[in-house]
Amino acid sequence: MAVPPGAATCGICGAGDPIRASEIPFVSKRQRRRLRATGVFRSLLVIGVALGLAYTMVSLVLTGPPTVADPLSTSGTYALGPGNSTVISGEITGGDFVIGNFSTTDPVGLNLMVSVYNSTEWPSVVRGEAVSPQWTLGPTPAGRIVYSAPYTDTFYFVFTNPYPASSHLSLVAEITTQYESNVGDEGFA
Repeated sequence: MAVPPGAATCGICGAGDPIRASEIPFVSKRQRRRLRATGVFRSLLVIGVALGLAYTMVSLVLTGPPTVADPLSTSGTYALGPGNSTVISGEITGGDFVIGNFSTTDPVGLNLMVSVYNSTEWPSVVRGEAVSPQWTLGPTPAGRIVYSAPYTDTFYFVFTNPYPASSHLSLVAEITTQYESNVGDEGFA
């Protein structure tokens, strides 16, 4: 190993009486093998770390940024008992919108209502208090959803079976929603 001339200890390991590069041919075979093995181990360690970092960087570049499923982009079938509802919620940036459609499929032709509430109104809805929704549609057996958020907030899309419990009219609804950004990709590089 390379140590400065006249050094009393090794600068790397702190061992006393270091072996200088000029003395390597005169040390025992055992010490030479140990010095070579240490050098090879250090080289392999550096190469391994460099390859690991290179692999990590290349794999990150090739996979791209992580994608998170938007809770307002969904498609599903929901069973609703009389007077019951299901909720799809998520944050919408002001000016962005949610589009979609819904229809009752079993039995065909039963009505369904859609109401949209913001995060301020939602706790009142949960408590059963009378609250005016941001947007409403229905009751109707099928409809198109086009909701543009006036400001950034968490919005709750509530799909309700409007029939009273005494009617025993359960229904199955197919609901599809898609979050659409109002910001285009043009002009960004």
